[in-house]
Amino acid sequence: MTRKKVKLAFIANDSARKATFKKRKKGLMKKVSELSTLCGIDACAIVYSSYDPQPEVWPSPMGVQRVLSKFRRMPELEQSKKMVNQESFLRQRIMKAKDQLKKQRKDNREKEMTQLMFQYLSAGKIMHNISMVDLNDLAWLIDQNLKDINRRIEVLTKNVQSQPQIAAPVVTDVVAKVEDNGQGSQHGQQGFDINVDLMQKQNWFMNLMNNGSGDGGAGNEAMPFVGDVNQQNGFWPNPFFH
Repeated sequence: MTRKKVKLAFIANDSARKATFKKRKKGLMKKVSELSTLCGIDACAIVYSSYDPQPEVWPSPMGVQRVLSKFRRMPELEQSKKMVNQESFLRQRIMKAKDQLKKQRKDNREKEMTQLMFQYLSAGKIMHNISMVDLNDLAWLIDQNLKDINRRIEVLTKNVQSQPQIAAPVVTDVVAKVEDNGQGSQHGQQGFDINVDLMQKQNWFMNLMNNGSGDGGAGNEAMPFVGDVNQQNGFWPNPFFH
């Protein structure tokens, strides 16, 4: 079970605030110790509170003095390079919150324009109660969707072109396999009959494509639904008869 996220605010209850302080202070000291051990750096911690008369330090008073002395020997520019106080820390948090708010507003606007786009598509007509700002944002969203679609088409086209082409099976290969299976057995005559039947069907199909020439008009009798070769089917021209 995941731990519930604690709201970062001042705890009004005295007993709860004191218990939280002790628990968080212990965790802070542990984190400083782990950071120093894992990363091999010099670190120290000094915690002042109204609950203890003396500040609590880590790792020891001498260790704290050693780290502070090393810090004071550094140039002032290096000392203040990554140093933050309460004001600087709050300013950083405010800037981060503003960036998150800006991103959230952008996401909400994009979702709003997406919903408006689907309303236009479902209505099938122009809605007049829309401002120029909404029209500009809607045009931008449509343009972005078209760019995404074109990129996807290019990727899919490249994937298809990169795949090896598989040759279609040839009728003669099937006939050869049937003949091989029929040699030396009682099914040999059956394989020969299949070969002849396939050849007859191939000839019939060629005659059919030639509009029955050479077969006495048998092609027209086999396809009575074709009708006029120049006739359209109501949606698009028939691509086989032009």
